[in-house]
Amino acid sequence: MNARKLAAAALVLSLVLPPAGSRAESRRALAMQQPKIVVKLIPFGSKRMRQTRAYAKRHYGLDTWQLRDPEVIVELHTGSNTFEPAHRLFASNTKHLGEYPGSCAHFVIDENGMIYEVVNTEIICRHTIGLNWTAIGVENVGTSDLQITHNSRHMNASLRLTVWLMQEYGISIGNGNGIGHAGSLRSRSYRERVAAYR
Repeated sequence: MNARKLAAAALVLSLVLPPAGSRAESRRALAMQQPKIVVKLIPFGSKRMRQTRAYAKRHYGLDTWQLRDPEVIVELHTGSNTFEPAHRLFASNTKHLGEYPGSCAHFVIDENGMIYEVVNTEIICRHTIGLNWTAIGVENVGTSDLQITHNSRHMNASLRLTVWLMQEYGISIGNGNGIGHAGSLRSRSYRERVAAYR
């Protein structure tokens, strides 16, 4: 999402999220219920986990396929007008930028506001260079920021999911922890060992 739209979303989040404090205090203050999430997982077997582990080792110096204690939520858009093409692409595990595993995100939000979980949040997904090691990816169905931000059902679902995820994982709004894809380089969590990717 572009910087202006993301700033507006961040303002909304700052109004509904409590000030930084303990995770328990945040949960009690907000008590946000989990939005309705339809589970439609892509295949993520042992081969793809090995590929993810090798990717994490090469790019982040981490010998794991697991996403542990995520610090960032990245909002992206699919470049398609429906959920199915994004789901098929993620499930195909096609090489991305010349290497495996293929791209994916943890959630996809359809234009009607339906939220799909496509990868378990305990698994690293390739959605944002430099942040995959610590970020939950949320793909929004659409071909432009305006298509998403001008659809109230879609935006409400996206904000509810993001606020709930921030609550669940103790992620604060500050320090570039809730960003659009283009904001990745400004995140304090950005890490990339492969020069060509930086």
